[in-house]
Amino acid sequence: MTDKTGRMRFFQSLSGRLLFLTLAFVILAEVLVFVPTIARYRADFMMQRLKLAQIAALTQLASDTGVSPELEAELLANAEVYNVVLRRNDVRQLVLSSPVPGPVHADYDLRTAGPWTLIRDAAITLADPENRIVRVIGNPVQEGGQLIEITMQTAPLREAMLVYAGRILLLSAAILAGLAALLYIAAERLILGPIRRVVRSMLLFAENPEDQRRIIQPAARVGELRNAEEALAEMQRQLIGALRQKERLAQLGGAVAKISHDLRNILTTAQLFADRLEDSADPAVARAAPKLVGSITRAVSLCEATLAFGKAEEPPPRLTRFPIAALATEVAEGEGLGADTAAGGLVTCLIDIAPNLMLRADREQLYRVLSNLIRNARQAIETTGEAGTIEIAAGEGEAEWWIRVGDTGPGLPPRAREHLFAAFQGSTRRGGTGLGLTIAAELVRGHGGRLDLLRTDAEGTEFMIHLPKDATLALDTSED
Repeated sequence: MTDKTGRMRFFQSLSGRLLFLTLAFVILAEVLVFVPTIARYRADFMMQRLKLAQIAALTQLASDTGVSPELEAELLANAEVYNVVLRRNDVRQLVLSSPVPGPVHADYDLRTAGPWTLIRDAAITLADPENRIVRVIGNPVQEGGQLIEITMQTAPLREAMLVYAGRILLLSAAILAGLAALLYIAAERLILGPIRRVVRSMLLFAENPEDQRRIIQPAARVGELRNAEEALAEMQRQLIGALRQKERLAQLGGAVAKISHDLRNILTTAQLFADRLEDSADPAVARAAPKLVGSITRAVSLCEATLAFGKAEEPPPRLTRFPIAALATEVAEGEGLGADTAAGGLVTCLIDIAPNLMLRADREQLYRVLSNLIRNARQAIETTGEAGTIEIAAGEGEAEWWIRVGDTGPGLPPRAREHLFAAFQGSTRRGGTGLGLTIAAELVRGHGGRLDLLRTDAEGTEFMIHLPKDATLALDTSED
């Protein structure tokens, strides 16, 4: 059982398949060489009989009185034919003859026989073990007439063909087997060997990706394989660098998380004392206190956002069906843009969503997404010092739900557009972390959707949330 399994594995390998293909091509080449050779040998054999018969016929014709019956029989025996017919000067003449032991089985005209005809007739001769009487027609040599016909047996022809076929088969098989062995050895050394070396290098590198000694050293002589080795070596070097960078970032992230945690506690305490400064009787202190409180608040927010992003432990969405209009209203009120607060501020929030529009998503995560988008829009409008509007719209198609959040703010600066969803890089305001859009995009991707920037210019900015319907079905854990 083990031997059988080993053989199966060998023939399923590249080496086994190469060996199988080599043997198959050797057999094909043997057939292509052997068949025409045997057909040519048969034709030459019969041509030789025609030549011997012509010599015997000329001997008869050269004698004025003709040869004796004994000599005629000897001439026919040497030529291994029963009779000879010559056509000369448009006259057909039976020159030599002897009793024919049976009827003529077939006629073979060598004057018009093509390659396929010769191959077919050779196959018939080899396949028929019976001793047949056949007539062979050909052209005489040295312009000895218009044609020559002989009658002969097939048994000597078939026996000679079998002997010749055996010699040719052994010789060609030996030559082709040698060539196949050389081809297989060359393929092993030039192709399969380097491929195995690449595979071994990959497996060895996978055991310890940080060991630079395990990077493959390109040594293949074949151009394509050497290119593959060089590409693998470059990929291994890049992977080692990426692993080192990842480890350093992980260490740095841990340190930043600890610092942010302690700093948040310190700033929270400072914020409590700063709140008391607003009640100070000193006018200068009272004027400075709001700025101090604002700076401390931004620092606390930065610490909290950094800690939340560093955890990277967002749970999978728990899908429920709920009205999106109610959620949008709740988010707007949470950002101070409700119906009771919007009238006295610079920013107005308009919600253009049908009350009965239901979608399936994680309500808490979608709240955070909308909260980040609306907060960014409100802060962008407030920086202009002028009144502005935030509009929230939603709808659905056959394949997805969509939510659009637009504002009339000043638009995103070029740097923010370039690093829109990159952590700590996409902030548009002083003191911002740039994590809001990053977290929002991650939460939307967790639903199988995407967050797109539709436009941003001097007239404002628009974002679009796409939530696919089919992707949410498999995640549904809620009640409808």
